[in-house]
Amino acid sequence: MVPGFARLGIRNVANLLCHYPRDWEDRSVIVPVSEFQNARVCTNVTVLARDWIGYGKKRFLKVYVEDESSTEGPRNTCSRAALLCFNRPWLEKQLMPGGRFRLWGRFFYKYGEIQSSTFEIEPLSSDEKAAEPARILPGSILPVYPLTAGLTQIKLRRFVSRAIEKYTGNLEDELPPEIIARDNFLSKSAAVKAIHFPDSVEELKRAKKTLIYEELFYLEIMVSKRAINKRMKNGRLPEENVTMSGKSSSFLIPHSSFSPLQQRLIERLPFSLTRGQREAVNEINNDMMKNQCPMARLLQGDVGCGKTLVSFLAALRTVDTGGQTAIMAPTELLARQHAENAALLLEPLGLKIAFLTGNIKTAGRKDLLKNLASGVVDIVVGTHALFSKDVEYKNLRFVVVDEQHRFGVIQRSLIMAKGDNPHLLMMSATPIPRTLALTVFGDMDVSVIRDLPPGRKPVKTHLARETSESRVYDFVRKKLKTGSQAYFVYPLIDAHSRHNDENESNLKDAVSMVRRLEKKVFPNFTVALVHSKLDDEEKRQTMERFRQGEIAVLVATSVVEVGVDVPNASCMVIEHAERFGLSALHQLRGRVGRGRDQAYCFLVYSDELTDDGKARLKIMLENNDGFIIAEEDLKLRGPGQIAGTEQSGYLNLGIANPIRDIDELAHARTDAFSILENDPDLILRDHRIIARVLEEAPPFEEVVL
Repeated sequence: MVPGFARLGIRNVANLLCHYPRDWEDRSVIVPVSEFQNARVCTNVTVLARDWIGYGKKRFLKVYVEDESSTEGPRNTCSRAALLCFNRPWLEKQLMPGGRFRLWGRFFYKYGEIQSSTFEIEPLSSDEKAAEPARILPGSILPVYPLTAGLTQIKLRRFVSRAIEKYTGNLEDELPPEIIARDNFLSKSAAVKAIHFPDSVEELKRAKKTLIYEELFYLEIMVSKRAINKRMKNGRLPEENVTMSGKSSSFLIPHSSFSPLQQRLIERLPFSLTRGQREAVNEINNDMMKNQCPMARLLQGDVGCGKTLVSFLAALRTVDTGGQTAIMAPTELLARQHAENAALLLEPLGLKIAFLTGNIKTAGRKDLLKNLASGVVDIVVGTHALFSKDVEYKNLRFVVVDEQHRFGVIQRSLIMAKGDNPHLLMMSATPIPRTLALTVFGDMDVSVIRDLPPGRKPVKTHLARETSESRVYDFVRKKLKTGSQAYFVYPLIDAHSRHNDENESNLKDAVSMVRRLEKKVFPNFTVALVHSKLDDEEKRQTMERFRQGEIAVLVATSVVEVGVDVPNASCMVIEHAERFGLSALHQLRGRVGRGRDQAYCFLVYSDELTDDGKARLKIMLENNDGFIIAEEDLKLRGPGQIAGTEQSGYLNLGIANPIRDIDELAHARTDAFSILENDPDLILRDHRIIARVLEEAPPFEEVVL
């Protein structure tokens, strides 16, 4: 095993060939040193001189070169550059004065000269003329791979090149011939070769197109198999019932009547349901009325749209039919909030509500489990404890999984196993684009609540440099004097949370800042701290005091991303905002703005933040729509673990990106469903290759949600 390969997940030749480049360098086009600001330099140079700089371990070789490709006027400083050979002392023997080389790299201007520390350099053969910038040399478009310690681009290219030469000649096509011909795809052998070492830019485009489609096609084959199996049970495809609740849609289903308990709760509410909430409840009711197959539905909605109330209404229908409901949340804080809200809204209707977590004491737990097993409890709210071995239900008919992305497939299946094919409702406040939702949750119906309760004011968001945070403190202080409350969120718990990374050396942490805020910034107000390492009971008490208004400023980590509703909290200050994902920032921002007063969110960022980082935070400044923010976040982070943190193997794509390649994803989805609808057993000659791939080398784990 080559050192470093294991860290890249390369354990065999197939892994090596599927270790796709992250970029490509077109070295057929000469880019002189003078153009370093516009592109990577790719030119022929002559070594002028060398020198050793520094002392001891910091000593490094510095090589001065002159560009042979510059044809504009006499030689000057714009045609000369310095190569900083950090940790490459062997280059002293190679880069002799007068030697001619082909040079590639990124350059920058510093200390009065053009420099590069990230470059590649190879000897220039004597018969190669410097004045041939237009000549395309073999291998002139070279791959740039993700690397790890112990591997270089040159070494990895050499291994991949040998593997291609030896193993790709007999690769079979994995797509049906009709699709290859229709879309002008390359053969599998040609595509693998060209994705690494294309002969032209056009061939590289075809290779990308071929391999991206192939990955997405087999992803959709797996999805469509599950969806078609479900249709065989209940008579329709899930995608026929994708609704955008709160907006006009040709997919809307007829309204069903509310059950008796649902109607009683709606009449007791001091407000009216939004259109989106009503439509979501109707869709769930219609699903539950079908006896052929249990419901499997994803309910999406922005922060504060009222998904929890929808789940309570669905639970009431379950109680009306004699069943029990389990509502599972990822944290004890959120579970307790749901339990308290359920008790407030549903116990007056005669329901028995229980709260179950791993911290429930033995005596109380024993009675709770007894009541749950006997059917006395109608709705139980809790965390992972809901599927513990000693937990039994009399008639679990409905399972709600809140913040579904925080649970893995195995965890969801464990709670589902506690009942006899119960209905499933998964809820997410991190919206997923429709096509991607249909892919990740291909055997589920998807409801989306787009509207918010009337009268809710959008949170006003401001960006602030770290050096300007005193102005943020002044603003928050004024709001505190009026009786409002504020959150201050930090990326680290304490100094011990820092990794051995210079990028984290200047990060503020919650433990240090709570002392500063309490003593120096807000000495006249009560300041408290909450983070994940605290005892659950201490966290609960602190959050309860904050909710009751006894604490004015709550200092926290992202643990409050999913937390208790505090209508009086009108300020959210997130320090080092650049360290958080966009969806996390939006979730944190959603902690305020739940009352009548105007709410504010301050994203405090480092003075050294790059332009790209500022553009990223600007998305938060310009958007309050969680769907737009989630889509931008997915573009930056990739689909990753949308479907659940333990769903390994699923969506582990090599070259495709469902967000970037959304059109190809839709195309592949149409093809996959069409093939399996017309030939479900894949017995037609053109489809046998699909069956062979699924039998011999399935590209994705088949997951049952």
